[in-house]
Amino acid sequence: MEGTSSQAARTAEYLARNAVDCLPAGALAECLAQGRPLRVKLGLDPTAPDIHLGHTVVLTKLREFQDAGHTVVLIVGDYTARVGDPSGRSATRPVLSGEQIDANAETYRRQASKILRTDERLEVRHNSDWLDMSMEDLFRLMRHPTVARLLERDDFAKRWAAGEAISLLELLYPVLQGYDSVCVQADVEIGGTDQTFNLLMGRQIQQAYGQPPQIVLTTELLTGVDGVEKMSKSVGNQIGVTDPPGEMYGKTLRIPDGQIEPWFSLLLGQEPPAELWPDRPRDAKRALARALVTRFHGAAAAAAAEAGFDRVFIAHELPEEIEEALVRSENGTVHLPAVIAEAFGRSRSEARRTLAQGGVKLDGEALAPDALDLPAGALDGRVLQLGKRHFRRLRVV
Repeated sequence: MEGTSSQAARTAEYLARNAVDCLPAGALAECLAQGRPLRVKLGLDPTAPDIHLGHTVVLTKLREFQDAGHTVVLIVGDYTARVGDPSGRSATRPVLSGEQIDANAETYRRQASKILRTDERLEVRHNSDWLDMSMEDLFRLMRHPTVARLLERDDFAKRWAAGEAISLLELLYPVLQGYDSVCVQADVEIGGTDQTFNLLMGRQIQQAYGQPPQIVLTTELLTGVDGVEKMSKSVGNQIGVTDPPGEMYGKTLRIPDGQIEPWFSLLLGQEPPAELWPDRPRDAKRALARALVTRFHGAAAAAAAEAGFDRVFIAHELPEEIEEALVRSENGTVHLPAVIAEAFGRSRSEARRTLAQGGVKLDGEALAPDALDLPAGALDGRVLQLGKRHFRRLRVV
């Protein structure tokens, strides 16, 4: 793909320009100088239904390799998800059912196409194709890594020192991820900084199987909207790439000011507008929110999301479009916690807590904490509001 060593060096510098590490030093330029398309690997375990903005950091890096003429191998870890990656975890991950993992895997494939090219420069593989192996093959694989090496992982080391449980299955995870690299003959593997150990393990496993070891390229982790932990569905601080425009816009405005620069850099590859940052952080966040909604939904959706936000939170008016929720009455009355639970997908206990905190409104008026049973007729056509962002127009049936 690169005609000369100088061209290869320039391309390598560009592809690694915002990486945390590109290991070994100089290896990417040497590989590019061979003049062939590289096989660039990323593995994603479908442990949740949606891809969030944190995933797009590495997916965007993959797209850069595609645009440079290389082949991306996206591995949907439908088998490694059954093991559970312990990266960044202080305890064993909960186990998902096979049905949940398979459903999530299909969603990942579809949503990744929002960022990646879907032509001949993309291969989508499932590691169940090779990890559903015979015992003989498993024994052969497990001869290579040592327990001492695996316990060097930071999260394993901390749990070992604290006397916390580490399952044999978890110890197996980095080895299986490394074997993925063997099976797809990866030249490069990309991952967040929490994946460094696993990516280096891939080099070791490849060498054990007689393959050239892959280049390891790591990217920064995107902090979630809480500004504390990395973006994660399990933590609840994520923004999904398929979140509605208004929700994506509103959630982005919640990030702490200290995350404005990292989000611009990691998600948009640019600095905040100089005329807005750092003197006008609120306006910088608005610019960030518009840009993100534009990226995933288009400019018209971004403009509508901003207008809708201003309508609700600046002018304190109702949204122009409000989803309807059907309310079923018994003997002419309805139990409000049940209505809230069904309309907004919450539990009844959560509905009661929100009522007690004054967080439920009807046509803009806060409902009293003891307003548990109401006449059904008094609700038909009215707007029920939960918190600041969630609205439903009630229809009694």
